[in-house]
Amino acid sequence: MSRERALKCVMVVSGLFFLAGIYPLAMSLWFWTHSNDIVPMFLSLYVTLGVFLLIAARHPFEHRSLIAFAAWSSFAHAGTMLVQSWTDVAGRPELFGMAAILLLVGVPLVALMPPKRSPELLAASSA
Repeated sequence: MSRERALKCVMVVSGLFFLAGIYPLAMSLWFWTHSNDIVPMFLSLYVTLGVFLLIAARHPFEHRSLIAFAAWSSFAHAGTMLVQSWTDVAGRPELFGMAAILLLVGVPLVALMPPKRSPELLAASSA
């Protein structure tokens, strides 16, 4: 399997994974209680990211910054959850699993990210 094909597969799987948050987002907004205001916010962000990852999977070399954002924001979110779970392991053990999932999204995206194109190649491709 080529690197580009592997990247497209990772982007589609990640996009679908993030897009799967549509149902929990809808339910949390429909039955909204003020006990957990953060869930709809994060779900709306990740659902949107999922849609854009699916769109960008067609031409990943043209969407390098989106791929980088998806990967590095996943790392940042996972790091935050790990710190929070460390301070309250008994109260929030699910944060470890959720952080691991986000790391499983970010690592392949970074590993397969398309290389930067040189200005010469960009000029030649646009001509």
